[in-house]
Amino acid sequence: MSDRRRLLGWGLLPLLLLALLSVALVRGGLLEFLRRGVPPVEELSFERVRLVPGQIELEVVNGGPDPVTVAQVMVDEAFWDFQIAPSATLGRLGRATVRIPYPWVEGEPHEVTLLTSTGLTFSHEIAVATETARPDARYFAVFTAIGVYVGVLPVAIGLLWFPFLRRLDRRWLHFALALTAGLLVFLGVDALDEALEAAEALAGAYQGVLVVAVGALGALLVLQALSRSKLSVEGEAGRRAIAYLIALGIGLHNLGEGLAIGAAYSLGEVALGAFLIVGFMLHNTTEGLGIVAPIARDRPRVGTLAALGLLAGAPTIAGAWIGGLAYSPFYATLFLAVGVGAIAQVVAALYRLVARETDGAVWTPYTAGGVLAGMLVMYGTGLLVAG
Repeated sequence: MSDRRRLLGWGLLPLLLLALLSVALVRGGLLEFLRRGVPPVEELSFERVRLVPGQIELEVVNGGPDPVTVAQVMVDEAFWDFQIAPSATLGRLGRATVRIPYPWVEGEPHEVTLLTSTGLTFSHEIAVATETARPDARYFAVFTAIGVYVGVLPVAIGLLWFPFLRRLDRRWLHFALALTAGLLVFLGVDALDEALEAAEALAGAYQGVLVVAVGALGALLVLQALSRSKLSVEGEAGRRAIAYLIALGIGLHNLGEGLAIGAAYSLGEVALGAFLIVGFMLHNTTEGLGIVAPIARDRPRVGTLAALGLLAGAPTIAGAWIGGLAYSPFYATLFLAVGVGAIAQVVAALYRLVARETDGAVWTPYTAGGVLAGMLVMYGTGLLVAG
């Protein structure tokens, strides 16, 4: 017992000394001395905008190292009265809600600018003003329908390629598996780009790029650890496990798509939201092909196919709910990053499957052509998706 306590003591000693050093640094006045004569570093990020009749509501967060005091508000280049709670001064990572009684016009653009006590300005543009939907039964029904049309039904339609795949010979089945990998590589790159774009909207203190890195690598490592035993199984069980893993990776990616659509409507970008729905419907149909490709030589039950389709498509519904009700740049960045990691794990699993199927001769004209074809198919359908 004494040896364990001694070991614990040695483990805690550096942490204790580091804590004492930090206290001495802060209370010793060195930091205050260094900051003398240096202007404060201010940063404000707009996390959410709500429009109700006759009022604009902003949720802002201070992502800088210094406190920020909101002194004045401008709407469309005119100073306007406002209320801010809980306080006009926001500490590091502090949040506040700014309410502006303003007669905004339906369908028109508006720009809101916050002026701090030091004279710095932070602006946010409302591209198309429309009343923010209030959560009720109809609201949930609409976003559920959006998720079904964008995620569930297109993936289900794509699953109907299963009888076609069953009739392919071995070489073309390898082409289909490689095409699946190409689809997923495109989705992974697309999700990474979206995650980095969402990270730009994060407050600086959250270190958006690191959120992307932790989310992606964390998902990859967790899935690798959880699925290692199942993916090492050969035969039908192993192929079915890969199909479920593909559906999970696509589902996490579709969660991000649902977030984008829900947020577009929540932020008043209705035209963009409608275009995203049409584009994602066509874009996601090819995902069903990728899910059933590993099990094309097997005879899965109808329930298995239904479960795969729901695993891949249903997260779109949850994403639309989250995006429409409580969109957060932090969670959007994290969810998209997790999707990147999941897709990377799926691509690695597909590579191992093809390697087993081809006795290690992975890169044949069929597999190389399949990867390229998958990426081109996703690129073509991706042209229909805005932004």
